[in-house]
Amino acid sequence: MITTLSQAPDAVFLEAGDSFRTAVDAGTWLQVAEGRVRVSSPPRWIGEAVWTAHTVLGEGETHGVEHGGWIELTALSPVQLRIHAPIAVARRLPARAEPPAEPVSAAWAVPRRPVMRLMQLLTGW
Repeated sequence: MITTLSQAPDAVFLEAGDSFRTAVDAGTWLQVAEGRVRVSSPPRWIGEAVWTAHTVLGEGETHGVEHGGWIELTALSPVQLRIHAPIAVARRLPARAEPPAEPVSAAWAVPRRPVMRLMQLLTGW
């Protein structure tokens, strides 16, 4: 069975042979609580060919997603894993700039989610 979601849940449970596809942002990381899973990275262009990296993770291992896009998780055994969204990092001010006198605006604190923004534009929701 293949399940596809446009927004990644916090936890994923798959039976052996099941696959799960979801859109993630760069900096997302996966943590396997139990089982074994094959992670297929978001497709990338190398020259004129599309390339996808595959990584097998076992219990207790983690994997960071370098580039945003669609990933596929395929359970090699019954698996339980968590998907952690990227940590929002405050934008750094230039070294010589004075810190703002007023509180930092909410726009500085909101994490950017370019993949989800693209999905919203494409699907219209």
